[in-house]
Amino acid sequence: MPAATSLGLPNVRGRQPLLVALAIDSFGGGCAGPLLLLYFIKVADIPLGTAGLLLTVATLFSITAPAAVGMVIDRVGPRNLVIGAQFAQGLAFTGFFFGRSEWLLFLCALVMTTGQRTFWSAIFSLLADIADEGDRDRWFGLGGMMQAGGFALGGLAAGALLAMGGDTPFLIAMAINAVTFFVAGLLLLRLHPSHHKEAAKDTGPAPLLRKDKPFLVLIGANTLLALCMMTMGVGLPVYIAEALPVPKWLVGVLLAATSVVLATGQTLVVRHTERRRRMYVMAVAGVAWAVWGLLMASLLHIPDGFVVPVLVLATACFAFGDVLHAATNNAVSAAAAPVVGRGKYLSYWQYSFTFASVLAPAFFAQLFELHHELPWLAVSVVALVAGASIFALDRAVPHLATQRA
Repeated sequence: MPAATSLGLPNVRGRQPLLVALAIDSFGGGCAGPLLLLYFIKVADIPLGTAGLLLTVATLFSITAPAAVGMVIDRVGPRNLVIGAQFAQGLAFTGFFFGRSEWLLFLCALVMTTGQRTFWSAIFSLLADIADEGDRDRWFGLGGMMQAGGFALGGLAAGALLAMGGDTPFLIAMAINAVTFFVAGLLLLRLHPSHHKEAAKDTGPAPLLRKDKPFLVLIGANTLLALCMMTMGVGLPVYIAEALPVPKWLVGVLLAATSVVLATGQTLVVRHTERRRRMYVMAVAGVAWAVWGLLMASLLHIPDGFVVPVLVLATACFAFGDVLHAATNNAVSAAAAPVVGRGKYLSYWQYSFTFASVLAPAFFAQLFELHHELPWLAVSVVALVAGASIFALDRAVPHLATQRA
């Protein structure tokens, strides 16, 4: 496949079901994810603060899933874990479609978040299993592209549904996501990667990581950046629907545009920042998100005619920070980790995103109920603290060796 190779694409022969499953799964997530909090408010008639807390608690209960996956993945194989996660999430969204009571919705949210954590803990191992020799990084990139593209289309569908009004759009979104999870799981049943059980290998003691204060600070700073990133998906639909004088379909357009930037811009970021220190690039992402938060808060204090242009400008600032962070954060963790214990270091790095997903719904909902601009002002403060911490850590701890080779 010389043409594909020149484009940086892997050999996909026989592995198309995985690509289609990733795209379909992400389409459903892009369609239903931005509407989930609004579904709790509009359809189930649950107060915003309670809905945000319910989702946060459900996510908190699922926080041990990555550690559990790490214990069994070599025995059962990542394909089976990913399939199980897809069917579990399909059942959860079926429950969302029919359920109205807080306890039933909490149970569905618990199944959903556990499935999400399991999926993200196993999908990269599955991509590695199906990759040909030397194609692993290309599969990671192609998988990310398929997911970002599916999410972008799903975001557009979410915007179109919001424009309909009433409860029907939210029910349609829940049904679409349930179906896409089931279809993705069925497609993955056709995939037969070669996975061999590996003997347990000690990659370094966990106490080594617990004593590595610079790396733990780095995880904390990345958790703050991930919280800013996740506030976009949680907060933008509610902000537009409840507080801004703009068409509701803008939600889908803005989220889709952000996904397109993320899907197409990461290689360009790597190319244009290869002479820069990775930590500096992450710090710049924090500054970009701080500006984004200030612009979002300002939307409540400007004339109506300027709201859409400033909202677009704010989204552009978010997308700029998002693509910088996405292209750099995993490379930072890999560069900061020691050779002995790297596996544990990188698995713990993913917990920064887990912690952020736990905090984001309640973080936004509670502050939004106090005052509509407070979440965005808080995002600015959080992003600046994270960026400053990363910048200071890079200068204070040279052994992190985050200069690009």
